[in-house]
Amino acid sequence: MQKERERKTLYLDEKAALAILFVWILLAVCVPLFGPYSPTDQNVQIRNESFSGAHLFGTDEFGRDNFTRVWYGAGISLVIGLGSALLNGMIGILYGAAAGYCGKRIDLFMMRAADLIAAIPSVLYVILITLVMGAGVQSMILGLCIAGWIDMARVVRGEIIRLKETDFCAAARIDGISDVRILFKHLLPNAAGMIAVNFLFLIPQAIFTEAFLSFLGVGLSAPTASLGTLIQEARDRMLLYPHEILFPLLVLCVLLIVFHILAEAMERRGGQTD
Repeated sequence: MQKERERKTLYLDEKAALAILFVWILLAVCVPLFGPYSPTDQNVQIRNESFSGAHLFGTDEFGRDNFTRVWYGAGISLVIGLGSALLNGMIGILYGAAAGYCGKRIDLFMMRAADLIAAIPSVLYVILITLVMGAGVQSMILGLCIAGWIDMARVVRGEIIRLKETDFCAAARIDGISDVRILFKHLLPNAAGMIAVNFLFLIPQAIFTEAFLSFLGVGLSAPTASLGTLIQEARDRMLLYPHEILFPLLVLCVLLIVFHILAEAMERRGGQTD
């Protein structure tokens, strides 16, 4: 009875998170494209207005519509999160799978090399890349991918080491199946659940890192309006015009929470299946 109740709660949490994420993505895509205002339109006659029917999130110091700018920034943040997560996921899966399957000295060398890269905080890599290439979406994604794949590689390596000792893997070797086919047709599909969970955690991690760096002034810069940039621009006026920092913060928090709920739900579902 208790397990059934937990299963229903897990199902409802996951469905609610997916619904919120769908609406979130829909607004991030449709508002900047089809909304009545442009993210860059300025009108000094309506500077720093509070939220109203015409401007749901109010306006900023240049009279720009905050509702449009927040959802435009949400789209930029989501592109960075998904782009870096896809690259980190692919690199981590290939690297970890190779290290775990080869084992012995190759595994030792590859993981020590990963440890050396991870010894430097990933934030410093992002700052260095943005200083060299300039602040932009591409440089932000590249900076997040220098060390962002290492956690995924460690997870995949552990799963491959566990799975390659199983009976079905031994049977595949006896049948003369090549190592590449065993790895990609048998081992990685069986590790797909753990890979998916860690992939979902990579997305909010990248979004938060970008927002944090932009808030400090070393991430994306105007006119590229990510959520972190909007929060950074509004912090000096947060006491006079709190709505300018409140709405991008809420949108950012909702996105981070939704991805964490989905990842935890998938993780718990995998545990129940096992």
